[in-house]
Amino acid sequence: MSYEKLAKEIVEGVGGEKNVDSLVHCATRLRFVLKDNAKADKAKLEKTDGIITVKENGGQFQVVIGNTVPEVYAAIGKVSGILDESGSGSKEKEKSGKKGFGSVIEVISSIFAPLMGVMAGAGILKGLLLIASNFGWLDKAGSTYTILYAAADALFYFLPVLLAVTTARKFGGNTFTAVTIAGALLYPSIIELKNAGTAADFFGIPVIMMSYSSTVIPIILAVIVMSKLEKFCNRVIHESVKNFVTPLISLVVMVPLTLMVFGPFGVYVGNGIASVLLAAFSFSPLIAGAILGATWQMLVIFGVHWGLIPVFINNIAVYGKDGIKPAATASVFAQAGASLGVMLRTKNKKLRTLAGSTTLSALFGITEPAVYGVTLPLKRPFIAGIIGGAVGGAIIGQAGTQAFASGAPGLLTLPIFYGPGGQGFPGLIMGITASFLISAVLTYILGFKDPVEEEDTAKPAADKDNTPANAAGKVSDKASDKAFSPLSGTVVPLSEVPDPAFASEAMGKGVAIEPASGRIVAPFDGTVTVAFKKKHALAVVSDKGAEILVHVGIDTVKLDGQHFTSHIQEGDRVKAGQLLLEFDAEKIKAAGYHTVTPIIVTNSHDYADVLPLQQGQVREGDELLQIIGGNETEDSDKK
Repeated sequence: MSYEKLAKEIVEGVGGEKNVDSLVHCATRLRFVLKDNAKADKAKLEKTDGIITVKENGGQFQVVIGNTVPEVYAAIGKVSGILDESGSGSKEKEKSGKKGFGSVIEVISSIFAPLMGVMAGAGILKGLLLIASNFGWLDKAGSTYTILYAAADALFYFLPVLLAVTTARKFGGNTFTAVTIAGALLYPSIIELKNAGTAADFFGIPVIMMSYSSTVIPIILAVIVMSKLEKFCNRVIHESVKNFVTPLISLVVMVPLTLMVFGPFGVYVGNGIASVLLAAFSFSPLIAGAILGATWQMLVIFGVHWGLIPVFINNIAVYGKDGIKPAATASVFAQAGASLGVMLRTKNKKLRTLAGSTTLSALFGITEPAVYGVTLPLKRPFIAGIIGGAVGGAIIGQAGTQAFASGAPGLLTLPIFYGPGGQGFPGLIMGITASFLISAVLTYILGFKDPVEEEDTAKPAADKDNTPANAAGKVSDKASDKAFSPLSGTVVPLSEVPDPAFASEAMGKGVAIEPASGRIVAPFDGTVTVAFKKKHALAVVSDKGAEILVHVGIDTVKLDGQHFTSHIQEGDRVKAGQLLLEFDAEKIKAAGYHTVTPIIVTNSHDYADVLPLQQGQVREGDELLQIIGGNETEDSDKK
């Protein structure tokens, strides 16, 4: 996939660069704030290759991409000025017309989304340290533990500083002034004043000293007001002095104001919301857990879940743990189970492949592909996921499971729920297992309207003709073809490639080769259709119409062309065996990337089958793939 091509299509689809006020991304979505949503072509975007679906929630125009969203986000920065802080992408959406609850959710999501990746990583590390210390593998008094804990806890301790950055970007404030205000809240002498417990005042006005490490609301409120104050000062202060006078005024006004007003207010509000939710779990953890387990994915769909994330973080900061978030984990595993149920029941090959890959991503906490691509469109599987989530959430709630660090629920983040003595952790395992299995079984039993495969209309011809194409349930007008090995090495089945997109054959059938040399040659006579700018992959179409993609290594696009030398351009005519690309396998491995190279027939759906012709060692130019078309019998007779 060309990320830059997709980026251009997305920018055009949202109404052009001038229609974008801001853009952030989370784990799977591009979250646009548009000046006029009516200018966006939602229907066209939903049909664009590389886009799973498009949603309008919480004041945002959300383009769901999947796991490659960081690459697409970066590509948008290359093809447009949307990500330029001096451009429209950094400006506050002052005249958007978004009001009320929707605007609150939009603000929260924009502020927290950029931090979710590193927050999940730090949360996992914190959870693993909890397990290691509980089992005696690491001594809490040792320097190793201290160093690793600093790496895990620094984000949460200095969270006000990071939120100052994202809030300033959201509201167009000076980032460095915002960070300075956040730093003042965590300054050692301010902490000493709080710890001493003595009365504090500012020119005689009483100041209630609070602890601001890991807090959320105070710094967000402070930076929002600071941004407004800066705009006012910049309008009335002369150009010659405003560059230093405006920050001076902002610091002198905002630091005391935050300590006197925003700080105590934010802390009390955060604690109040947390107390209400905790009271609900105290009254009936089973019912509260069931409700959250059932509704979490619906909250995600509407973007409302962002409103609860500050509560989770606040609970961990104040109490050292959170008993609300664990129930949401059941909902994640429930949708994974529902997607698995679809995979097991459907007879549609394309849907089976999609459901299989989305099940895997959902197990690791990325549910959007499963929800938007599989369960929600089919309706009944989504309902099965709600039921499974309710049962799992009830079990987790009743078990009293706690979260001891932040992170998106999934297999990798399970350690964050393991606390002292492991209390409540078995209940979590029981709950997510129950939600996964119940959802999968219910989906399989309840069924759904299975999409009809496009080739089904050609099935009657199978009774009249036993050619391989017709036996597969379709008639193709593509002639049979053969591809020669584009490199030397060891043949590896696609199922063993460490990338679900290739391993699931979602991109097409073929094989992979672990390279023994650093040369890629043409697999047949044909035309170069794609020559990626990063040089890590290329595509050639044969004179008979077979399209071959050669992708050197996994995730090697991140090398940005390093260790690759291309000898072709798009549109070039090539002969079988002609040198197309060279690469340094050892340097690619040293950079931390797999070199296994998938060779895919990307238009496999146009053929009856694609059969590997080699096992074990293969040399450059050996026959590698037999591509069987609708006229295989005719071709065989000619031979």
